[in-house]
Amino acid sequence: MKREIPMNVRILTLLAIVICNLNAISIQVCAAASAEPVPKTMKAVVAHEYGGPEKLKLEEVPVPEPKENEVLVRVIASGVNPADPLILNGKYAKEFGTHLPLILGYDMAGVVVKTGAKVTKLKVGDPVYAYLLWGGGWAEYCISNEAESAIKPKSLDFVKASSVPLAALTAWQAFELGKVQRGQTVLIHGGSGGVGSFAIQIAKALGARVIGTASAANQDLLKQLGADVAIDYAKPNWESEVHDIDFALLPVGGDTMRRTYGVMKKGGTMATLISRADPAELEKRGIHGAPVFSHPNANQLSEITKLIDAGKIKPIVSQVLPVTEAAKADEQAETHHTRGKVVLKIAEEPKG
Repeated sequence: MKREIPMNVRILTLLAIVICNLNAISIQVCAAASAEPVPKTMKAVVAHEYGGPEKLKLEEVPVPEPKENEVLVRVIASGVNPADPLILNGKYAKEFGTHLPLILGYDMAGVVVKTGAKVTKLKVGDPVYAYLLWGGGWAEYCISNEAESAIKPKSLDFVKASSVPLAALTAWQAFELGKVQRGQTVLIHGGSGGVGSFAIQIAKALGARVIGTASAANQDLLKQLGADVAIDYAKPNWESEVHDIDFALLPVGGDTMRRTYGVMKKGGTMATLISRADPAELEKRGIHGAPVFSHPNANQLSEITKLIDAGKIKPIVSQVLPVTEAAKADEQAETHHTRGKVVLKIAEEPKG
């Protein structure tokens, strides 16, 4: 016998169905709203010819379209590096594969706003930071990919996060080249600079004894970063205080490099960023030379993220400039005497 469903039960059931459908619609609307609209054009710092900071112009340009393996990121901040002026003046154009018009910015922190069809690890809304192989960070939007970008450290805002990738990865990869191990003694020249400040902290995290050099004004910073010994590189015969170095990181050459040969342990490694070590000196002293060619690596950047969120690494940002002052930022980078990093702020920090 077929039972009749009471009218009040049918009405309640219908109401429940309607409410569920309304909730589903609401969720879809909210999801659509969270995927922010992407404009057709953006502001970017562009150089149409090689030269000095005066070649940098803030212009309206098309927003790039990500390919199937790329992501489009709304940039919040972009780091400034000593290599930027060298790329801008054309000296490193061939090495870096750059071409005109040029948008600098090899460090970036921002929010993913669009993904290509083959992207699986990143999604719209992800806060990311990256070492951009082809630059482009000095703009409101830039292209990246999953080999470059990692989720931003939770403990850092976007400005500080944007100062990390290139410099920290350079230090990380130098230590890998030198096979630095716990208990070894490492010498970090330029310890107050971008690469040097990260190198001191990473070396300490690896369990090494760290000797850092910097100007007299930055001796306090070396200690704050964790250096066991802080040395004023302008001091005559500073090398008399240093001996049996397993690994040395040299962001400079010249007299500093010549004086470093004599403090190295036989079998030690000199990792160089710009000038290359003299093969004859290396052979004579039984030292290894390791030119460092840094490159993006999302897996290594994720390991750096863990150290940052664990409080073992902190970025040093000495100056934050608006994107309208990109030329000033480039001038500062050209001095090679920046305490930590300079950052260009492209947009306001996202809320929430």
